[in-house]
Amino acid sequence: MQSWLDLIYTTFLGTIRDILPIVLVLGFFQLAVIREKLPNLKQILIGSVYVVVGLALFLVGLEKALFPIGKEIARDLSSPELLGPLADGATRHWLEYYWIYIFAFAIGFATTIAEPSLIAVAIKARAISGGAVTIWGLRISVALGVALSLTFGTFRIVTGTPLYFYMIAGYAIVMVQTMFAPRLIVPLAYDSGGVTTSTVTVPIVAALGLGLAGTVPGRSPLLDGFGLIALASLFPMMTVMGYAQIGEWRLKRSRKSNGPKTDESLDKE
Repeated sequence: MQSWLDLIYTTFLGTIRDILPIVLVLGFFQLAVIREKLPNLKQILIGSVYVVVGLALFLVGLEKALFPIGKEIARDLSSPELLGPLADGATRHWLEYYWIYIFAFAIGFATTIAEPSLIAVAIKARAISGGAVTIWGLRISVALGVALSLTFGTFRIVTGTPLYFYMIAGYAIVMVQTMFAPRLIVPLAYDSGGVTTSTVTVPIVAALGLGLAGTVPGRSPLLDGFGLIALASLFPMMTVMGYAQIGEWRLKRSRKSNGPKTDESLDKE
């Protein structure tokens, strides 16, 4: 119990220290540049307290729950007890780690769907686009991108292939998609990549990579455990632009199948 209280106390002080520069910058511009009183000062102060307490408790939860769970599941799914014994000097085939790939896909999709920042961006995107971008369409396309990124990322850790292979190939695809995707969706697709690196997704993704790299023989948690978050920022760009391109293709196909109305059809109407 004492260790929990000490962790909460130190985390709370650290959160105040981290937020203090933001408060000073906002206060300086409000008082010295804008020179106006803050409206609803009481509500702002109460909300600030909620933010500090919430962030502190969230960080404690990461330390005591999400990080250990992610590491343990990654280790259990790649342990010899699940995969079976391994002969001396032999190496496992990458297909034997199929449970890791399934788990990475599922947890990537689930955590992204629950990502608060993505929900906020999706709501704003729908409002600004006049409904052209739907909330669930954007959320599912981004979540699918993160799920695919974690699947490829865990495959990279298992096989030991360099990260830059995936990054170069991925950004080459993004560049090609950018030239052909609807202009409306391109900025949103690029922002969607950054949205995924937020409060819910990052801790579990990092724990998954470190836990897997610590279990697979010949892998270094430092060299191979990181990089999943970079892929998680890349793949959503592809899936969001792909979502828009598929929607545009279906719309053109629908218009083409219906065809323009002829004079005869107009007379019948």
